[in-house]
Amino acid sequence: MEELEQGLLMQPWAWLQLGENSLLAKAFITKQGYALLISDLQQVWHEQVDALVVSQRAKELNKRLTAPPSAFLHHLEELLFPLFKDSAQQDAAHPSKADFSCDRVAETLILRVRSELSGLPFNWHFHCTAASSSQVSQHLIRPLMGVSLALQCHGRELAALLRMKDLEIQGYQESGAVLSRSRLKTEPFEEHSFLEQFMVEKLPEACTVGDGRAFALSLQNLYVAVTKQQIQAGQKRQGSGETSGSPTSQGTDSQLLKQPEQPVSSTPALSEPEPEPLGASGPVQRPQLAKAKRKKLRGLFS
Repeated sequence: MEELEQGLLMQPWAWLQLGENSLLAKAFITKQGYALLISDLQQVWHEQVDALVVSQRAKELNKRLTAPPSAFLHHLEELLFPLFKDSAQQDAAHPSKADFSCDRVAETLILRVRSELSGLPFNWHFHCTAASSSQVSQHLIRPLMGVSLALQCHGRELAALLRMKDLEIQGYQESGAVLSRSRLKTEPFEEHSFLEQFMVEKLPEACTVGDGRAFALSLQNLYVAVTKQQIQAGQKRQGSGETSGSPTSQGTDSQLLKQPEQPVSSTPALSEPEPEPLGASGPVQRPQLAKAKRKKLRGLFS
């Protein structure tokens, strides 16, 4: 079951539109069982079952079908992966191979699947109960804190690069270079002014969460990279015998917190998950940029 827990943590979130329900979901399926996490941004639900439970539920829902649990799990993976990968692009011209619906019964969210297997009707019900606070922290709070810190670090490095570019342009100007097209002229980058303008003009739109679709479509590459780093940090702590209260137990996010605070915004590109199992992208290595020597900057031709 530890494999399922760790595998689920490294999966990206997918945005689903099931009827009137907009959901974020992630899943991990192996021959031994599956783990599923679903959220409507108000609550989080979770289900994790082994092959024995899969076999029992399959008999209850599909009396005409006889197959080993691994066959049912493989079929569920074939149904879920296209849904998670292409939910935003699915339309009437590209119908899904299965019908998905969900409803809530008390504190339980039931995700229903109707499809065919070997020419016979196939039904499955995911019974998701309220996720624990530790699961919410593990899959949302800590990774999103890590994402925020990574974006902050990314922004600082971009700001340093802009300052270096300004110095490079200044050097060209002092050497007698002339700008042939005046429309390309730029002013020296001032981080404080940029942040003030961003807060006023861009922040209201940038921080609109909505139904979670923007998060699922644009930040999953970084989300997966952060969760992988956190898992690796945890494995190193276990290998060295460190406890959760030790100075280095905070992992990647603590290392980022130690860096000087000069936050700016940045958005990484989206990468698609690999199909076997419900995939995840690898860690993103951020380039290390040397900080430019501080000096008063002058604009081009100023």
